[in-house]
Amino acid sequence: MGLHRYVAEEIAADCGEGLISRREALRRLGLLGLGAAASATLLAACGDDDDDDGVAVATTTGGDVPTSTTSAAVGVTGEIIRFAGPRGQLIGAWAAATSPKGAVLVIHENRGLTDHIRSVTGRVAEQGYSALAVDLLSEEGGTAEIDDEGRAQAILGGASTERLVADLGAGLDELERRVPDEKLAAMGFCFGGGMVWQLLQAGEARLAAAVPFYGPAPDDPDFSGARAAVLAIYGEQDERVNATRDRAVAALEEADLPHQVLTYPGAGHAFFNDTGPRYNAGAAREAFEEVVKWYARYLA
Repeated sequence: MGLHRYVAEEIAADCGEGLISRREALRRLGLLGLGAAASATLLAACGDDDDDDGVAVATTTGGDVPTSTTSAAVGVTGEIIRFAGPRGQLIGAWAAATSPKGAVLVIHENRGLTDHIRSVTGRVAEQGYSALAVDLLSEEGGTAEIDDEGRAQAILGGASTERLVADLGAGLDELERRVPDEKLAAMGFCFGGGMVWQLLQAGEARLAAAVPFYGPAPDDPDFSGARAAVLAIYGEQDERVNATRDRAVAALEEADLPHQVLTYPGAGHAFFNDTGPRYNAGAAREAFEEVVKWYARYLA
């Protein structure tokens, strides 16, 4: 699945679930470059919402919905750093483990480098793995400078895979500099999960482990240049991304990469994000435990 199409479908899914209004979805799809006819077709499931406020009340299933936008994972939060990238300075969130057993590149969702992702770097560091999340909106000044979520989605959806992979490669360079002689891993969520697959597609051989959370697989995946042991995580109710699962697994098998696929019952897309309406506390806790076990096995 192309990342531009994935972001467009993500916007439509948010509309269909009542997380944003039809009007707001049309605005975001317009920013993404979709015309009126294509947008209307994509949003057919949204109904005839004429709400002007841009946000509808969400009804969710399959998990506990947090009562605020504060991360449930209170603890270490990645500090903002800047480092060299392929086209200029990159922004990132860095969390150092006290005695690192490895290093992890954390890849954000299509909203950019949010406080939630900064908290994930901290959680990973607390488990003994230094972590860095690259802000893939660095070229535009960084997520903090973009006060329009729809614009952030449009930029990421419109960015070339080559640009994104190059920026993530620079993140791995920075991890190697900060945590020398340790094995590297990558983990990503939604859009970021798709970018984990793209790193494997690009033959990023430095990765010893990779964990895509409900990430869309490339249309014609070929992971033959990769060396990572892959833990692929899905939510049972995430039909859109799950439609790409079989081809991802087939490519892993073709490349003879160690892998495990976990699909969590009753969980939907973005179930790990404890600041979002699809959060599933039980599935998120179990998935993180499996991630830590995977790193202990393949980053040792």
